[in-house]
Amino acid sequence: MILANAGAGGQAAGAAGGGFMIIWLVVLIGLMYFMMIRPQKKEQKRVQAMLSDMSVGDAVVTNGGFYGIIIDITDEDVIVEFGNNKNCRIPMRKSAIAEVEKQSDAVETKEPETKPVETKDNKKEKKQKKSSK
Repeated sequence: MILANAGAGGQAAGAAGGGFMIIWLVVLIGLMYFMMIRPQKKEQKRVQAMLSDMSVGDAVVTNGGFYGIIIDITDEDVIVEFGNNKNCRIPMRKSAIAEVEKQSDAVETKEPETKPVETKDNKKEKKQKKSSK
């Protein structure tokens, strides 16, 4: 009798353990979705939007690390001009573009104005100018 009750209790505990295992698997799959699959889909959407917004004159960086400017665009391909040599134009797939910088976003960099460095001679000249005034 004691063994019969123990066997029935063991089956109930096994069923509860099986239900817990299913819940645990669902939680793990949900966690994997939010940690791996969802960010990858977001990145794919970002890259697709970047490639669809490309236009002639945009500066690009290829997957190989080459910097160039887009000369022509077709449905699947782009023609990119590399360097100062106007004859170096290479057709490539849009998927080979890693980054795009819009022509309107490119800001000309100005050299910062540098102040003259004060030396002993400069200090003497300043003192002489002040004293002569």
